[in-house]
Order: sequence, then C-alpha cells, then structure tokens
Amino acid sequence: MDGPHAGETIQIHSYKHNGQLHRVWEQTLVLKSTDMVVIGANDKTTVREGDGRSWITREPAICYFHSNYWFNVIGMLRTDGVYYYCNISSPFVYDTEALKYIDYDLDVKVYPDMTFDLLDEDEYAEHKEQMNYPVVLDRILKRNVDHLLRWIRQRHGPFDPDFIDQWYERYLTYR
Repeated sequence: MDGPHAGETIQIHSYKHNGQLHRVWEQTLVLKSTDMVVIGANDKTTVREGDGRSWITREPAICYFHSNYWFNVIGMLRTDGVYYYCNISSPFVYDTEALKYIDYDLDVKVYPDMTFDLLDEDEYAEHKEQMNYPVVLDRILKRNVDHLLRWIRQRHGPFDPDFIDQWYERYLTYR
C-alpha cells in the first residue's frame, strides 16, 4: 500500500456497510505512516456528517489506525485527562483521496481512569439486520471488540500511558 507521508495533511472518510458516506474529518496531520499503521493528529478540525451538517472538534486528538485490526482509536486530550473514543470498524485503506474505513456502529468510550463503556449495541443490532451483515463479519467484529478491550485493560498500543503524550509532542513540532 502506498500510504500518506509524515507531515502530510489528509482527510479521513468513514462509511457505513452499505457504502453510504458517514463522516469526513477535513484535516488530519499524518505523524507516522507504514503499511500497517497510520497515526495522525488534529485540533479544531471541521467534521462533516453524511447528512451535510458539520461541527468542529473541541480539543487536540491523536488518531490510531491499523490495517490488521477492525477498530480505530482516537485519544482526545482534555484538561482532566485523555479520553479515548474507539470505533469498531474495518481496517483502514488509503487512496489519494483519503484514509477510509467502514464504521460498524459499536464504540468503546474510555475514560482517563481507563474504565470504559461499550456503546451503541442497539444501533449495531439494527444496522446488522438492515444491511445484512454476514455471520462471518459479525464474528470478526465481536472478536475485535474483545481484542480492543484486552488492549485497554493491558494498556497496550494507543492505551499505553505515554503513547498520546509522545505523539502529541510530535504533533506540536509541526505546528
């Protein structure tokens, strides 16, 4: 895969299983890019919803995407600590237009004390039926929820206590 380069600004596009555009982050600065991992950062970036509405993010965020895992992680730096929002999603792909993934509704919100909530199980069940998610996809997604929760509990990858701080410091060197 020919991916983005560190220092490059890209868009992030989120889709639903049926191919409908879900959300676009207009500007994310790439901090690291390999065939398997893209780490980016943004702050006060415009986010455009699939229905045309838009809003602006409130705080700096470090985004973690992996080409082998069915989730991505956004670490948001707030005054009272780092909050994580984890999307259960397809692995990312990158083309010249944007970094792209399919959002599968299930989310995990992680608080600064590393407690967490699994969100949107009802939305997942509804879309699973509406969009006819194959049984094999349902199994993959549930396995990846378990994998993500292990990472959170073990403070692995983007949940390592130093991860967000290190990448935020790198982000500041570009500003």
